[in-house]
Amino acid sequence: MKNKAPKAKKKKQKIDLSQCWELINPNAAGIDIGSREHWACVPAGRTEKPVRPFGTFTADLEALADWFQECNVTSVALEATGVYWIPVFQILERRGFQVILANARQTKNVAGHKTDVMDCQWIQRWHTYGLLQGSFRPKDEYGVVRAYLRYRDELVSARSAQCQHMQKALQQMNVQLHHVLSDVTGVSGLALIQAILGGQRDPVKLAALVDRRVRASQGAIKKALVGDDRTEHLFVLQSAFELYHTYEGKMNACDEQIVRELAQLPDAVGVTAQPLPVRKEGRPARADQMDGQDLRAALYPKLGVDLTAIEGIGSLTALVVLTEVGPDLSRFRSEKHFASWLGLCPDNRISGCKVLGSRTRRVINRVSDALRMAAMTLERSQSALGAFHRRMKARLGAAEAITATAHKLARLIYRLLKYGEAYVRQGMADYEKRFQERKLYALQKTANIMGFQLVAKQPTTESVS
Repeated sequence: MKNKAPKAKKKKQKIDLSQCWELINPNAAGIDIGSREHWACVPAGRTEKPVRPFGTFTADLEALADWFQECNVTSVALEATGVYWIPVFQILERRGFQVILANARQTKNVAGHKTDVMDCQWIQRWHTYGLLQGSFRPKDEYGVVRAYLRYRDELVSARSAQCQHMQKALQQMNVQLHHVLSDVTGVSGLALIQAILGGQRDPVKLAALVDRRVRASQGAIKKALVGDDRTEHLFVLQSAFELYHTYEGKMNACDEQIVRELAQLPDAVGVTAQPLPVRKEGRPARADQMDGQDLRAALYPKLGVDLTAIEGIGSLTALVVLTEVGPDLSRFRSEKHFASWLGLCPDNRISGCKVLGSRTRRVINRVSDALRMAAMTLERSQSALGAFHRRMKARLGAAEAITATAHKLARLIYRLLKYGEAYVRQGMADYEKRFQERKLYALQKTANIMGFQLVAKQPTTESVS
């Protein structure tokens, strides 16, 4: 029996992705951001070493930009890593490159052993085929006001911590100010704390410092001001009191810078052609004051619409929208895309034609946080938005109702900014009437499908004997 000759093995043909996929960005580069060095990658064949490390000093970043120009790079993709990407982004953008800030979630799945060298090549390859989506970033002039506003939020948090230290120290001294004053850091509360730190212990003289508008009686106030003084508690109270005023002064300085930079932003509408609408009913003018100026009047020409006309939206919330998003929402194709970016809509995860989960995505977004805070204020509002919030709370619960109301506020803001329309306020009675009509229509439709007919209940008349 003759032995058969072994069959020759067929060689596997390697598939070149560059020949299969369309090159969207042929002159693309990728950067892996780090705290001490950045690794950059340019297309192969442009230089002897297409992957090079660069330092984080300004001179190194300028050398990085020069190297990109020598390699004929026009578009650069980098990942958002902490705050290390900011100087790289700014310098490259100033040098004329198209810079894309990619989410780290899109660039973390590197094939093979994960290193900085592999990361920059992976980012460059993905950006070449157009597989990276740039994160939304408003224009640079709005980023200036945004930096001041974000720092102001940190100052507010630090001041709130000192308020808690003062309240704890007073509680340890058994000075029960919170029983007679609604706000310990109000005018009366700060005057009493300053007098206590000055050595005054007479409850009669201390009670005389309380404003006459306080509802508590003089007898209750005098009893609340008698405490047990200890040196360590007075030291904590003194330190917290001084730090509170320090942060208050820094907040005022930050407000001054915000008002100054806000005036430098471009106007979307002219106030003479489209005057400022009337302030919504029930909102005092002092609620819109910042550094002695009307913040609502300053925001109107920059946004083109009056966002404060919406129930629950105040001047600070409108300022957050302006600085974090800007007046131009053309980057978002629809209000649904805008709500998805804010993380205020269900995130349906589907596999095998089954919905695995629909909880909202966890995002870090100051606009969505501000809208959730605005939604919480609508719980007792006698308006259509207030009625919607209460209906969602009874149906879904408190947390889900806040998210649903914030989603509704986001859609309203999108329509106002996108189309420049004025907000038309809907009353609670009109909202309830339309809700009843929609509910009745749904019941009639269900009855017709099941072969029944709805009959209105006739009013009963009682006979009088």
